[in-house]
Amino acid sequence: MKFIFSGMMIAYLGGNIYVFIRALQMLSSYPPAIKIIFSILFWIVASALFIAIGVRDVAMPAVVLKSLFTLGSIWMVFLLYMVLSLLVCDIAHLFVPQFKYGFWYALAFTITLLIYGHINYLNPQIVELDISLDKPIEGGEVNIVAISDVHLGEGTGKHKMQRYAEMINAQNPDLILIAGDLIDNSTTPLYREKMNQELSQLKASMGIYMVPGNHEYISGIDKAAQFLTSTPITLLRDSIVSLPNGIQIIGRDDRSNRHRKPLRNMIDDTDRSHPIIVLDHQPYRLSQSDSLKVDLQISGHTHRGQVWPISLLTDKMYEQSYGYRKWSHSHIYVSCGLSLWGPPFRIGTRSDMAVIRLRGNNAQ
Repeated sequence: MKFIFSGMMIAYLGGNIYVFIRALQMLSSYPPAIKIIFSILFWIVASALFIAIGVRDVAMPAVVLKSLFTLGSIWMVFLLYMVLSLLVCDIAHLFVPQFKYGFWYALAFTITLLIYGHINYLNPQIVELDISLDKPIEGGEVNIVAISDVHLGEGTGKHKMQRYAEMINAQNPDLILIAGDLIDNSTTPLYREKMNQELSQLKASMGIYMVPGNHEYISGIDKAAQFLTSTPITLLRDSIVSLPNGIQIIGRDDRSNRHRKPLRNMIDDTDRSHPIIVLDHQPYRLSQSDSLKVDLQISGHTHRGQVWPISLLTDKMYEQSYGYRKWSHSHIYVSCGLSLWGPPFRIGTRSDMAVIRLRGNNAQ
């Protein structure tokens, strides 16, 4: 993981240097003062996200921290597509010297793509699933809304959470399941904006259950747990809940806790004649869930990379990087995330919320 992170940082720095040099070439005829101002602003923007993360728990005006976070996260995706577009244009110029203005073509294409990606992000898709089990459910069936990766904080704020709550409640769920990363990097903006108010609007007659993700650990797992006590959400950390209709929910602690309980041990504490739902933030070792005959597993974490071509990497990294799949014994759903982390764009992927109609073998 350290090598991957180091490689990403080197690539990020290299991409910034490449775009910076090409931009300065476009400014070659401008006065030195303009170039100096541009250089200062360029590197402030390029560093903005890292500054925002570094000072996330420091008391400062909310608008400053939010602006740094938003600016820096937008720049990450802008840089990705600007580098790719510039490379295409520069290579084209090598073979076709008459092809000029490559920098401006690349800039126009990148801005257009980001506008599309932002609109796409603002419109999450609702994935409807009908899943039948060979086990009984009292009442025959249950309507579940499953979400993951909301990342409440500086990026996904109070107003977006209000909209998400309305979307969820519109499905009239019996049960709401949250597969981790409800909180982003810090609980500070959640208290500041009183986001527990929006979370408290969620309604489900059988309850709202959540497991921690890696970002609950980044924000401080104890702080995250404390915040959730002001909401109707029950946090499950290596614990099991048996609902009145016979469904059993196994809530696994995140892999960030290296001492979390093995899934096999938790399965042994359940009644296998009744449905077993596993909530586990990171979708690793899904073949084990299948071999243990978990009825339904809901995970998240991957975001499916959020943007292409990162999505190609996540598709290779995980057994199942997104969506629904019926395994030999298990039904597994991996959410792309209701919201996202950082850059407010979805390019080649979609934000999603699953509405699962889970039927027992006694359903009419």
